[in-house]
Amino acid sequence: MDQLRTPSPRRTGATGAGRRICELLRARIVDGTLGPGARVPSTRALAAELGVSRTTVTAAYEQLAAEGFIVTSAGRAARVAAPMRPAAAPAPVRSARPAPSLSDFGRRVEKMVLSALPAAEPLRIDFLYGAVASRDFPVLAWRRAYQAALLSHQHSLYYAAPEGDESLRRALQGYLARARGLRCDAGQIVVVHGSQQAIDLCARVLLDPGDAFVFEDPGYLMARRCFEATGATLLAVPVDANGIDTARLPRDERARLAYVTPSHQFPLGGTLPVGRRQELLQWAQRHRAWVIEDDYDGEFRYGQRPIDALQSIDTEGRVIYVGTFSKALSPQLRLGYLVLPAELVPAFRQAKRLSDRHAPVLEQRALASLIDSGAYERHVRRLRRENERRRAALLDAVARHLPQDSRVVGAAAGLHVVLCLPFLRPQDELALAAAARERGVGVYPVSPLFAKPPPRKRHRPAGLVLGYASLTGEQIQRGVSILAEVMAGMPGAPIAE
Repeated sequence: MDQLRTPSPRRTGATGAGRRICELLRARIVDGTLGPGARVPSTRALAAELGVSRTTVTAAYEQLAAEGFIVTSAGRAARVAAPMRPAAAPAPVRSARPAPSLSDFGRRVEKMVLSALPAAEPLRIDFLYGAVASRDFPVLAWRRAYQAALLSHQHSLYYAAPEGDESLRRALQGYLARARGLRCDAGQIVVVHGSQQAIDLCARVLLDPGDAFVFEDPGYLMARRCFEATGATLLAVPVDANGIDTARLPRDERARLAYVTPSHQFPLGGTLPVGRRQELLQWAQRHRAWVIEDDYDGEFRYGQRPIDALQSIDTEGRVIYVGTFSKALSPQLRLGYLVLPAELVPAFRQAKRLSDRHAPVLEQRALASLIDSGAYERHVRRLRRENERRRAALLDAVARHLPQDSRVVGAAAGLHVVLCLPFLRPQDELALAAAARERGVGVYPVSPLFAKPPPRKRHRPAGLVLGYASLTGEQIQRGVSILAEVMAGMPGAPIAE
């Protein structure tokens, strides 16, 4: 047994000693010290030699046998298994040899420029759109509802229906009728992992390479990238103060869908008037195209009740409604939903099942309980009042600290505004955001949200997207004050009065 001699193992318990024995024998077999067919010491002899229990050696041998290094059988000594082939040296890399190829989809995604992920170190004051205040989450109500769902008896634990838990779909059916004027059957609802998955499913199910899609310009970048990833062609339609300009909808016969945010256009904040809504639906009917209505923050309108969803006036079944709980509860919850025309439900159910089986069941049941009890709607009303105070603080801070030419758009609804700075160029946005970040304030350029550069003859002012739902009034005032100081150092910026 000399070839197995090694310094005595430290007495670290059976698990540690057994692991060391496995490693020792495995190394001796791989390097040829113990050749194919060689007899391995008996468990009793090796245990005595190494000063460990026989049970520890037996467990090590069983592990090596399971891995195929040794062969054991009742009444016979263990032996080394068939020859172990040494690992081949890596072949030299040849520049002419292509790497394993990605799919067309993979290549398109690899080249995409997406919005940056949040920094590891949070900023002191971050006007990050999509972030909500953790203190606003209804912790006690959620804990009660979740605990009840956790303790409820289930016959067994298995995968659930891909379209979502029936209790949540029925709760949503009633809620959408009350809050968004939207009439549907629970069977038309598919629960997903947030609006981003809803948009991705729409892209995969409805678009092919060579198709085209209509998109607001500017618009939500992550949605545009989902549609572009399919290989479909972007047909960008300009946005004005009232949302997408339906007079400029394309006649392109390749168009299969239009993505819109009619209740609160992202990012500029316009609300699509009823005349344009009807024109959009007529366009969809003529082209036999789908309209994807992303109602990402439609519950938050200030001074009047929220505008009813576009889907509520759709009589031809062309609208796919996308909703989310990211703004009212938390983006970390990852729960959203689709309301689909009946003919699309089977395909989307199958696509959801192939994607990830279904959304988390306990979270769905807890949320259904909150909606059914009225706690969710009470929470939304409270949150609307709180965000209205934050919005007022932001408008006051802009008026107080920034140059008079500064202009805020999109403040009537939602959880963000766009700050227009006509005394700066769009090219200045990145430098301004970087300088503010050095002072601990996060602001976000609007230019990446445009699909097309502005015409040369038409000046587009610089702009910043400012989210305010995660900040206090004091943070908003201080953040805008610092932004004003940074802005004063930018070439061409006027002095605030």
